[in-house]
Amino acid sequence: MKRQFATGLILALGIVGCKVQPTTTASGPKELVLVDIEKLPIEKAMLGFAPKVAPPVARDHQARVVVELEATERIGRLADGVEYLFWTFGDTVPGPMIRVRQGDYVELHMKNHEDSKLPHNIDLHAVKGPGGGAEATLVAPGEHKSFSFRALKPGVYVYHCATPPVGMHVANGMYGLIVVEPEEGLAAVDREYYVMQSEFYTKGNFGEPGLQEFSADRAMAEDPGYVVFNGAVGALTGDNAMKANVGERVRLFVGNGGPNLVSSFHVIGEVFETVYHEGGLTKNHNVQTTLIPAGGATMVEFSLKVPGDYLLVDHSLFRAFNKGALGMLKVEGKENLALFRHGAHDKRGVEEAAVQTADSHEGHDETEKAPVNAVKPDESAAVEVDGGKVYARTCASCHMPDGTGLKGTFPALTGSKVAMDDKQAVQTVLRGRRGNYGFMPPHGHLSDEEVAAVLTHIRKSFGNEGEPVKAEDVKALRGS
Repeated sequence: MKRQFATGLILALGIVGCKVQPTTTASGPKELVLVDIEKLPIEKAMLGFAPKVAPPVARDHQARVVVELEATERIGRLADGVEYLFWTFGDTVPGPMIRVRQGDYVELHMKNHEDSKLPHNIDLHAVKGPGGGAEATLVAPGEHKSFSFRALKPGVYVYHCATPPVGMHVANGMYGLIVVEPEEGLAAVDREYYVMQSEFYTKGNFGEPGLQEFSADRAMAEDPGYVVFNGAVGALTGDNAMKANVGERVRLFVGNGGPNLVSSFHVIGEVFETVYHEGGLTKNHNVQTTLIPAGGATMVEFSLKVPGDYLLVDHSLFRAFNKGALGMLKVEGKENLALFRHGAHDKRGVEEAAVQTADSHEGHDETEKAPVNAVKPDESAAVEVDGGKVYARTCASCHMPDGTGLKGTFPALTGSKVAMDDKQAVQTVLRGRRGNYGFMPPHGHLSDEEVAAVLTHIRKSFGNEGEPVKAEDVKALRGS
């Protein structure tokens, strides 16, 4: 959706902040020293549109930060063939990320587009003040209001519209994140991404085509038709997938707009080395899945050791595989066979992997490099790929071990026209597929031999009688 920004007058508020003398206690660091507002330099906030983040704060002093947001009501894509009337901040769902520094004086300007039908406002959870700014920013269509607050507490916070009925405004897309960096800033990482989970309560069920209406009955029953990342099914998969490289450290700012469900956030194939519990500065380490309450957020960090496709999910798994809460981080780089490899290995691989494992013991040094004596893929012994094993680890959880599928969710493979068509079959495995049954994630990480083997297995099993698929045909179609 087109991004628009308010251009309202920046008000010169002649408010003077009090000075707080620094004190140090046994239980915590010194208190924040506030600089007089009139003495603060003024800068316009640079916003981040998901999955891109707002840029890190690159200064060591407080500032008067001007933020401009505009509420809009726009029809957009919820899933392939499915549209929805979104209510937004800045024509995007989630709304843009705001990023400031602890102690900054934030001057927020809220405009409601003249084409809107309803009033809107904003409640920022980072605010210490009545309503988080909601009453001060209640704007009718075509109007503009502003309010100011001091960003006193560092953390990752949700903001959302709080106009009654509040749940409906949030359910229609009006939420985002504001990051308040501590005075000393956040540690540098190689990549940062912005992800928000939320629900949409449509009258039609998942995948039902056309313009879908909001269902108040389903919202009150907490029965969403969709649970998604960044406002739509597939917003973080396929061409929209996030990207990184082996050896890089990734930070995800993850929020949960709700309005009802708690998120069990997980990245399949990764361990969160650091989790900032509930978006605050308390750190936990080596976490598999972290809870994010509705209206809450977190920040997770992990270093990448092995290339491949990593799925982001709500580990309430029917939401992920049946309602859309699925994203992807595509990681490129050299294989590290000491840590992970597909298939069997020869005696030399065992010996060299043992050396790698000893050399690559992970301590607290996050900058360590992958071992230089890793066995290269083209040096390992050729192994015949077992299509049945590839099916068991890749396909059986959805299509069932006997290929019968799950009625209304995952199609049966017996007599599958897609599986019997060379081009459709290969491209479905490599690129994924969306349909009324649900969403199949892409499996481009599989080798040409693995794709050929698993498709051949399907064509020779479950009552099917089809011709085998060749690896060279997969290779030719991979780049098409």
